[in-house]
Amino acid sequence: MLFGALGGALAPRVVAALPEPAPEEGAVEADPGVTAAHVTEQKIAYSQLAARPHLALRSALAAAVVCGLVAAQLDATAGLPMWIYLGVVGVILTYVDWRTRLLPTRLIAPSYAVVGVLALLASALSGDWTSLVRAGAGWAIAGGLFFLLWFIHPKGMGYGDVRLSGILGTALGWLGWAELVVGVYAGFVLGAVGGGVLALLRVVDRKRYPFGPFMLLGALVGVLVGPTFGAWYAG
Repeated sequence: MLFGALGGALAPRVVAALPEPAPEEGAVEADPGVTAAHVTEQKIAYSQLAARPHLALRSALAAAVVCGLVAAQLDATAGLPMWIYLGVVGVILTYVDWRTRLLPTRLIAPSYAVVGVLALLASALSGDWTSLVRAGAGWAIAGGLFFLLWFIHPKGMGYGDVRLSGILGTALGWLGWAELVVGVYAGFVLGAVGGGVLALLRVVDRKRYPFGPFMLLGALVGVLVGPTFGAWYAG
């Protein structure tokens, strides 16, 4: 929880350091039905997001809760550092995506390297190389699925979601097949049900709400519920 709180408290600095997206990136990530210039003009600037009152405190609390739940589930296993990192970054990505409907590449791209290195170190420390192979399979399965959905119906999904899916698939896959299946599936269920409820409450636009936060929450569900589901399915 301490590492999560410390990392979450850095959210204002991280968000403020994000470069504004190029018009092409903004057009892909947001509603494809509007022009790139319009997206760039309408998007809330990252500097404004970073200046939100009490952002550091709120992010610290959210990251502490997420990392605390993950730590309680994984205990002191070798994969814990990978998920502590994702817990902190996930809170920041959730905040940015919810307010802008953009998942910044500047955060996602280096996360591939960080998660990959931490997965490699986890396997080296535990001697469990099967988990590393499964992590690669998780990246291919989750990333491939989201890419296929985006390719078939690009208006229904931003490419930032495709990028994020590979990271989550890698981390979930390292933990186990059950965590991967539950985590990916839960993201879709939460996105459909949660997005529908929020649309009915007029909190979000039914056709233009961000999917990244639901993917991240689904991944957390995969970590917490995956082992129980796996045991039930096997038994």
